[in-house]
Amino acid sequence: MNIELIEDNHNAVFSELISGLKRHRTEHMGPEEPLPLGLTIKDTQDKVIGGIGGRTIYRNWLIEVLWIDDSLRGQGYGRKLIEQAEELAKQRGCVVAQLDTLEFQAADFYQKMGFEVVGTVPAFEGSPARYFMLKHF
Repeated sequence: MNIELIEDNHNAVFSELISGLKRHRTEHMGPEEPLPLGLTIKDTQDKVIGGIGGRTIYRNWLIEVLWIDDSLRGQGYGRKLIEQAEELAKQRGCVVAQLDTLEFQAADFYQKMGFEVVGTVPAFEGSPARYFMLKHF
């Protein structure tokens, strides 16, 4: 047996690892059927100035990104995006939403939206604290 370094996460070995993990997960949870879920805010020139993106899978809404242009922050756009996307997630049968955020980002905002911190990776030199958050519908 040999253990070898993989320095490229897009190579055939990495793909084989992912495939093996998916097969194992399917045995326990059924087939994986992720569906993208995203909303954007565009200005009058059709430029994206905010949005939310993620996917729904196994009755979970996984929020991967929420971004609002600095000029629009604090005006309720983030709240509107989460509320609208949450309704779409519920229509797909989701019962929870999950996300993670760094301490300098929006943990307080997400808590106001009903998310709770369910896990924390404490800050260490060169990296801020990271919060894992969950909301039950």
